[in-house]
Amino acid sequence: MGDAHRVGVVGLGVISGAYLDTLAGHPAVRVTAVADLDASRSSAVAGDLPGAEALTVEELLSSPDVDTVLNLTTPAAHAEIALGAIGRGKHVYGEKPLAATPEEARAVLEAAARAGVRVGCAPDTVLGTGVQTARAAVEAGSVGRPQFASAVMVTPGHERWHPQPDFYYTAGGGPLLDMGPYYLSSLVHLLGPVRAVTGAAGRLRAERVIGSGPRAGERIPVEVDSHVSGVLEHVNGALTTLTTSFDGVATTAAPIEVHGDRASLAVPDPNRFDGEVRLHALGDTQWRALPVSAGYEDGARGVGLLDFLAADGGRANGDVALHVLETMDALLRSAAEGRRVELTTTVTVPAPVPLTPAAHWRGQSAPSPA
Repeated sequence: MGDAHRVGVVGLGVISGAYLDTLAGHPAVRVTAVADLDASRSSAVAGDLPGAEALTVEELLSSPDVDTVLNLTTPAAHAEIALGAIGRGKHVYGEKPLAATPEEARAVLEAAARAGVRVGCAPDTVLGTGVQTARAAVEAGSVGRPQFASAVMVTPGHERWHPQPDFYYTAGGGPLLDMGPYYLSSLVHLLGPVRAVTGAAGRLRAERVIGSGPRAGERIPVEVDSHVSGVLEHVNGALTTLTTSFDGVATTAAPIEVHGDRASLAVPDPNRFDGEVRLHALGDTQWRALPVSAGYEDGARGVGLLDFLAADGGRANGDVALHVLETMDALLRSAAEGRRVELTTTVTVPAPVPLTPAAHWRGQSAPSPA
């Protein structure tokens, strides 16, 4: 990676702590600036990062000491911050989704192409050993020809634990836009891009009750669908049935299953970097765990940014993020309009991640000989 790459962080909410745990002190990265709408928060974070300045957002975007902007703002601000950074010649890596709408996301990527800078985007959990080991098994032919897949996310809703859950139930929220990027990004790695979708959606309750914090007991309105289901038609012919819901209690379903003509594969939670991958071959009587064979070991938030800086384009890149965002938008439009929707984007599946020890990607050891 050469000299330490200078990173400025915009948005210092809860998720920023996970990123800074990975990036602070990493030899490939130097966090030179932080910014937040809450200036006291910026000062506090900068005080814990030697060499980092607490700046305003505008100052950070214009700073000559920032090469890449790590955009950890709320989804509604993702495009504005990304475009501001790109307009000043800086690379951008952001939290999911890439932008609030596919139109905004396209504008970000088009601006980056004109400026000659790169765009990366979470989730990077798909680069961990869970999804990557599963992908290696699919690509090795362990399931045979993939026929179909299922993806299931069921929870009673984030208001039970989140003290400020309003945004989960307003425009831009809901279970699909919140958790869908983890599942859909994984499905792109496992089965490739999507060509068309058919969706259905609904909401069971008009209000939710906050369960923790100073607003506990307060009722908040539900303005978006809280249950979204659909069928994804992949370019390779495989079909995925997808369920994302804030209306259930629990499920015994595997987060993702891939079914082929030779075996079925159970994939762990795509919101985690690790987890057990299990295979049930045709003729077997039980599932068996597969050994870890690919991915960043002991992955953590921020490994996608390190990959972005080390690899040409990075695996958690803007093209994947746009395709995933359009897939989600198409599912919601399909549900609202009652019709099948064809996508306008496609994407090249990122290169697989070889098994990479934590000490290596954390910069604590030299790479192993090829």
